[in-house]
Amino acid sequence: MKIAVVGGGSTYTPELMEGLLQAAAGLRLTCVSLMDIDAERLAVVAGFCERMRAHAGVALRLEASGSLDASLDGADFVLTQVRVGGQRGRHLDTRLGLDHGLIGQETTGVGGFAKALRTVPVMLEVCGRMQVRCPDAWLVNFTNPSGLVTEALLKHGRERVIGLCNIPINLRMDIARLLGVEPARVQLDYLGLNHLSWVRRVLVDGQDVLPRALEQFAGAGRPANIPEELDYPPEFVRALGLLPSSYLRYYYLPRRALAELLARPRSRAEEVMQVEAELLATYRDPSQHAKPAALEKRGGAYYSRAAVELVQALAGDRGERHVLNVRNAGALACLPPEVVVELECRVDARGATPLPVAAPGPEIRGLLQHVKAYEELAVEAAVRGSRRQAILALTNHPLVGDAELAVQLADEIARVHGLPWREA
Repeated sequence: MKIAVVGGGSTYTPELMEGLLQAAAGLRLTCVSLMDIDAERLAVVAGFCERMRAHAGVALRLEASGSLDASLDGADFVLTQVRVGGQRGRHLDTRLGLDHGLIGQETTGVGGFAKALRTVPVMLEVCGRMQVRCPDAWLVNFTNPSGLVTEALLKHGRERVIGLCNIPINLRMDIARLLGVEPARVQLDYLGLNHLSWVRRVLVDGQDVLPRALEQFAGAGRPANIPEELDYPPEFVRALGLLPSSYLRYYYLPRRALAELLARPRSRAEEVMQVEAELLATYRDPSQHAKPAALEKRGGAYYSRAAVELVQALAGDRGERHVLNVRNAGALACLPPEVVVELECRVDARGATPLPVAAPGPEIRGLLQHVKAYEELAVEAAVRGSRRQAILALTNHPLVGDAELAVQLADEIARVHGLPWREA
């Protein structure tokens, strides 16, 4: 088996490589091809990954290439983790929001929209080259905004695409830790969109323990180790009766979230730039071959595990259940069948099939449909380069919602990132 990693110069790559090395024998993995347009950075990361491979004693070929075609040739799986515009682009996206009194975040609101405009055309190019170089390969997309990008690719690129995010596995691991049980015993009744999701039941050995889990999060004796991003008002959690995922705080606690972002001395992009400088210094050291602890500061916990387990389930025809970003296909009846949702899926050699879920109540249905309408418009804006669709997308986003501001932001994004509209 050959796996190509597009965006192989990412500082995340050693974490992914660790998982691939551990799974290499079972996957019969013979080649990992790291592709990146930044030759200097790719050389540093690939060199470190080669030392990891040699130290682990795993017999596979590790390639480093600046050629997309060469990297894709004969690949069975293509993992995409690209950041078009780099961390500087991420910082500009954050400021686009904050400078207008809006939440500035890389996947949510105006920041996520700007990122999608830059990213979708590049990802469609990857799909086009895959049709020529590895037409039967699966594309596993980790590139943010993952659900929106995956929808663009499924509608305008290719069929064999699955979107992946580490939020579902992080949430399962957090719940298992708080309940004091092994993660393998925990199953989540999970539904929503990427970075907009809820848990309706928490099954431990088949028994629903969500009421106990909610008390852990909302009760008077709530433990101090609850992640900050899940720190919702106890009364709200009890009223909702569901466990909201971390990114929902931008919708449920917008004033607090905006105040926290404005109070930070540096943007998250600026923080990550410093972390990446530390990581790259370690990767350059020829004496180093172990994944550095500093990688935990980069974010993306359990990304490697989620990606490798998905590849194993597809390649091994395992029939396992994974929470993924896939075409709805009627599984969530309140949304169109052709849009992408984040649901539990059955994964086998044919792909990922979303499992039908009970219709959500009005307490979440409205927000779910509202954000999906924005995503549908954003996909068309990114694919067509349409200023009209961009204005409509931003106006329809719950965290923007102002037509005059939407017009201003659409033109500002195009100017800041050098993205001239192809359609008025």
